[in-house]
Amino acid sequence: MREGINIFEEDFWAITDALNRLLQGTNARTILLIDKAGQLITSSGDTSNIDTSSFATLSAADFAATSQLASLIGEKEFSTLFHQGEKENLYVCLIANRVILAVIFDHRTTLGLVRVKAKNTAAELEKIFTEIFSKLEKESGGPSKIDADFTKTAEEELNKLFGF
Repeated sequence: MREGINIFEEDFWAITDALNRLLQGTNARTILLIDKAGQLITSSGDTSNIDTSSFATLSAADFAATSQLASLIGEKEFSTLFHQGEKENLYVCLIANRVILAVIFDHRTTLGLVRVKAKNTAAELEKIFTEIFSKLEKESGGPSKIDADFTKTAEEELNKLFGF
């Protein structure tokens, strides 16, 4: 399936461009894109002081725990999370019900700006990921229903695309 990677190159650049525009538009410090299994897909901005592997794993676990909290109060899921710290803040949202967008920001920007820009970027990324999954499905000749094998294949292809 290695030759099929070429069909994803423009998707890679579209994702990178969207993350870079979000980074610049919000003046955030770091943006990470993580799959729900806790694997880092890609990042933008300064990651020099972050253990990105641990951050990705904990972000996915945070989302999973919060989903359980949501179900306990009768909600299907919480699609966004916000954590406020003394110096750094974290805004996290779910994309296409499978990918986590994490924005780390400080006093140089506001939660409101991050929320608005992240919502727009999430919509853009959702289209890109839907297209990627569609391409993978066509390439594999599989059924239109997304199953566990398809999910695994999609994640492997995304990891190859982003060099992980």
